[in-house]
Amino acid sequence: MQSKKRHAFFLKGANKKLLTACLCSALLITSCGIFDSHPDKEQVKEISLPVYKVDTGTAFITKEFLGTIEGKVNVEIRPQVEGLLDQIYVDEGDFVQKGQELFKVNPQSYQELLNNAQANENVEKAKLENARIELERIRPLVENEVISPVRLKKTESDYDIAKASLAQARAAVASAKINMSFTTIKAPVSGYIGRIPKRIGNLVSSKDKEPITVLTDVHEVYVYFSMSESDFLHFAKAKKEEARQALNGTDTSHLSSFKPSVTLTLADGTSYPHAGVVDAVAGQVNRNTGAISLRATFPNEENILRAGNTGTLNMTETKPSEILIPQEATLTLQDKTFVMKLDTSGKTVRQLITIGGTAGNQYIISSGLKRGDVIITEGFDKISEGMKINPVFPQALGSPADANNPAPLNPGSNPAVLINPKSSRDSN
Repeated sequence: MQSKKRHAFFLKGANKKLLTACLCSALLITSCGIFDSHPDKEQVKEISLPVYKVDTGTAFITKEFLGTIEGKVNVEIRPQVEGLLDQIYVDEGDFVQKGQELFKVNPQSYQELLNNAQANENVEKAKLENARIELERIRPLVENEVISPVRLKKTESDYDIAKASLAQARAAVASAKINMSFTTIKAPVSGYIGRIPKRIGNLVSSKDKEPITVLTDVHEVYVYFSMSESDFLHFAKAKKEEARQALNGTDTSHLSSFKPSVTLTLADGTSYPHAGVVDAVAGQVNRNTGAISLRATFPNEENILRAGNTGTLNMTETKPSEILIPQEATLTLQDKTFVMKLDTSGKTVRQLITIGGTAGNQYIISSGLKRGDVIITEGFDKISEGMKINPVFPQALGSPADANNPAPLNPGSNPAVLINPKSSRDSN
């Protein structure tokens, strides 16, 4: 019995020693793993991110203005005589040529007036003939002193009166013929017929509030648009400076300038295929709106545009030698904009920038960056300020990309930029 107790006590002591040895081994292995899991920071593999080398380029800034389209010639067709509308020779929307008959006013009353005027003319012709005969009869009698010279003067006066009366009668005939011709309303210009509110049998007059129709010549169209006072001053100054330096023979390629032509975006979002030109500016600024009206002329040989259409007029300003960066390379914090720039050692630095405008998908930078700076374009969630990264410049055209061997940062090199510092509109 005692030997069994001694054997059990021995086994119990052996198990405790074995357990203690295992625990010590485990702690030793764990402690080694803890210390080995924090290697030197210099041994951490650097993150590779795409970068963009800042450069200057030509910025194309397009400003949009809502415009209304009008035909170059818009003519209100109104009757010049009063009467019942007898005939309508055209339909709404028809294209008519200059001189083509459009409407007919009942001519019956005007025909009678013409007949009456012609009859009066014939009467005056007969009176003039009688006066001439009387004058020829009296003249020799006076010469032979048969009758008094006073009689001759009276006869001559009667002849002059008859001549004047005939001229008056002829004028009445001409006036009646004009009124008679006005009963046929013809197209003063070539163009398209608008809405016709009158119908056959309606009484029409030159005093009607609305015209019979409107005839529009749209072979060329005007686009009227308004520009704010500040935009107009900028536009006018740029044009004036460009013209002044061009007149002096000075190179104007470094100046901000507006393209001489403008483009038009139609209501369905498509671009009108022909360019126009701004050819007229209003003489004063609207005091109520603070805007000034301008006019652009567009050709319309295909007759796509109609009077009353609307569109968006696009005016492009060219700004050479501007600092341009892609918009996706920026970060916004409250009301400030930043970029992550790399210093000469390849570490990230948060840089505050000032945006002077947009050109396509790029920002124009007023301050904060200079030519040659290198900025990160994506992967901002993977980095923090002061972190060193491995910059990946885009491959030059014709060379295969090698993701395993990214280009190292070299301040003296001139790698290809990620995005060409020109607006996408430059190719147009």
